[in-house]
Amino acid sequence: MIKHQAGFVAIVGRPNVGKSTLFNRLLGEKIAIVTPRPQTTRNRILGVLTRPALQIAFLDTPGLHAAKKGGINEAMVQATMGAMGEVDVVMHLIEAHPEGRVHPLQQETALRVAESKKPVVLVINKIDNVPRPRLLPLIAAWSNVHTWQEIYPLSALTGENVEGLPDLIARYLPASPPLFPPDVLTDQAERTLCAEYVREQFMQLLREEVPYSVAVEVEQFDESERAPSAKGRGLVRIDAVVIVERESQKGIVIGRGGQLLKEAGTRARKEIERLLGCRVYLALTVRVERGWTTRPEALRRFGYRQ
Repeated sequence: MIKHQAGFVAIVGRPNVGKSTLFNRLLGEKIAIVTPRPQTTRNRILGVLTRPALQIAFLDTPGLHAAKKGGINEAMVQATMGAMGEVDVVMHLIEAHPEGRVHPLQQETALRVAESKKPVVLVINKIDNVPRPRLLPLIAAWSNVHTWQEIYPLSALTGENVEGLPDLIARYLPASPPLFPPDVLTDQAERTLCAEYVREQFMQLLREEVPYSVAVEVEQFDESERAPSAKGRGLVRIDAVVIVERESQKGIVIGRGGQLLKEAGTRARKEIERLLGCRVYLALTVRVERGWTTRPEALRRFGYRQ
């Protein structure tokens, strides 16, 4: 009889090393939003990979970074540290240095992750940016930093070498029946994913510090017309509020003549239609909630703090 394995794996690392890109690649679906900006992911997200004799529950986590007390950045770091304490394996993702050396900031984070006392697999991402002759010296350099369970190079962006990663992770998972039904992909509600898809567009369209002050809250998610009919595809109506923390940011988010808000809404609607498999009517409004990124009750309301 074939042994079934199952367990939880946290994907951790510094901001912008490709954690969410790898998370989505492993699952074969876009669950976590991805932008070129660091600290796009604000909370841990569950994604379940199910195979005939293997089930891995991956936790995508916010980037580990120095954070001031009491605000959203501290909540993000706490989410990651908490995730490491709850899993069977930690997958520490680093970005391959183009010169084939260990970056001091990445080394500092790696040693912090090693303190989790969990089996740690070091995953070197973005190998598509490194000349092949420098890859083996890079692996050798990282092997001197800590005694990792494994060191595994890949490119989450291109998919190179990603396919074998679940089998490698399975070596360190317990024998266990499946933890989730086979059709479960994530624990994120559709309305939560829709809010994230909207926020993704503002992360991409806005400049400087403004996108980090944006939160999105879905106030209405009307599925009453979702079922397909003789007239064609079904329809979901979504009313979402884009929240900023200063009055001056409201005009920036709306844009001249409402153009930026319209552009973000159009882009998000297309992504949400792909997610829901039906037509979507998306209405966006903007509201100021002063200093929400530092207020514990606001952070809890938006799901960034327990």
